[in-house]
Amino acid sequence: MRRARLTGAGLAALLVLATGLAAAKAPARPRAKAAVEARGPGAGRILIVRVEGAIQPMTAEAVSGAVDRAEAQGYRALVLEIDTPGGLESSMRQMVKRMLASRVPILAWVMPGGARAASAGVFVTMAGDIAAMAPGTNIGAATPVNLQGGMDSTLARKATSDAAAFARTVADQRNRNREWAERAVREAVAASEREAVDLGVVDFVASSLEDLLDQADGMTWTRDGVERTLEVKGLPADRIEPSLRQRVLGALADPNIAYLLMMLGFYGLLFELQNPGVVLPGVVGGICLILAFLALSALPVNYAGVALIILAIAFFLAEVKVASHGVLATGGIVALVLGSLILFPGQGLRLSWAIIGGATAATAVFFLFIVGKGLGAQRRKVTTGRQGLVGMRAVVVERLAPAGRVRIGDEMWNAVSDAAVDAGREVIITGVDGLTLRVRAAKEAQS
Repeated sequence: MRRARLTGAGLAALLVLATGLAAAKAPARPRAKAAVEARGPGAGRILIVRVEGAIQPMTAEAVSGAVDRAEAQGYRALVLEIDTPGGLESSMRQMVKRMLASRVPILAWVMPGGARAASAGVFVTMAGDIAAMAPGTNIGAATPVNLQGGMDSTLARKATSDAAAFARTVADQRNRNREWAERAVREAVAASEREAVDLGVVDFVASSLEDLLDQADGMTWTRDGVERTLEVKGLPADRIEPSLRQRVLGALADPNIAYLLMMLGFYGLLFELQNPGVVLPGVVGGICLILAFLALSALPVNYAGVALIILAIAFFLAEVKVASHGVLATGGIVALVLGSLILFPGQGLRLSWAIIGGATAATAVFFLFIVGKGLGAQRRKVTTGRQGLVGMRAVVVERLAPAGRVRIGDEMWNAVSDAAVDAGREVIITGVDGLTLRVRAAKEAQS
């Protein structure tokens, strides 16, 4: 019995020893960091998207799409290359909102030399987990401006206070200089790349993508209270190229271009309606109008402005047909100017006064002269075809009693008359029945 116990104890000891040796030979488990390593087409790579020109809805769509792709495909980081004079506040807020919620670190980089992050670009740059600037760039001047016209003092204070509060919020989220951010809004201050680093507005100056990644490597970024470390040094990069839709809308989404396309579309269709069969104005007008609506879909539009522009065109058209002694034309000019001014509401959009004045003058001339001439031509007596024969004079060649033949120029026609008319006398054509003319003596027509 004692031997059995000893033997059992020995076996147990041998089993424990064998298990220990197996554990020692087994490979170590991966660390938690490796276990949560992102996987996907973008794993171990960075993604780059360009933010250039005025910030508008297509810009916000491009940035949101880039963040979505970076998250879905497991990219290590997203780089925003920024060069913007500013733009729409609504689009800027949409971009910042998506950047703050991104599960992928975002490196906002103002580049190349000579670029700027002005107005709305200040908020986008500060919203990056890492913010950098290339040599020869600047940032600042974020005071809200209503480019459709001046704001009264109350509205200006409200807009400025709201923007300043948002600037402080973004700065706090990314541990940047909140006092400078507020001054950029309230006092329109700006800073060069070196001054921005000294002020704590951006993190460092980077002259190239490689330099950007080298300096950002090892820096920390925080999301949902969890601090993480960037590991981006030497990583390969993929660049997002704008889609055809984004390129087309980016080119069209200029208020002046959208406005001109809309006016040209109206001109073309109305000219075609007034002169059926011309075809070309209708084709060009239809294409311009569709492109205008495509552009307007990417811009904030006040539909009261569109309604006023349509009303103005209706007034001009009525002036051509109704003798209003200029009242309708004046109303059309006023409605067109007012509609143009309020067509694009809010900040960041401007419709040039030269464009408004030129479009108003062109519309007035178009309807009062060109369309007027066209309608006048329609009212003139028809000179061709059967209707053109009525009222013309002919010479009797074969006595009408009551049927006979008459000559019109070099043409011979069969004719009938209610009364006999001798050869050689003139008659006036009163109607056409197939190939036979109804006539009466010229003396009878004059009496």
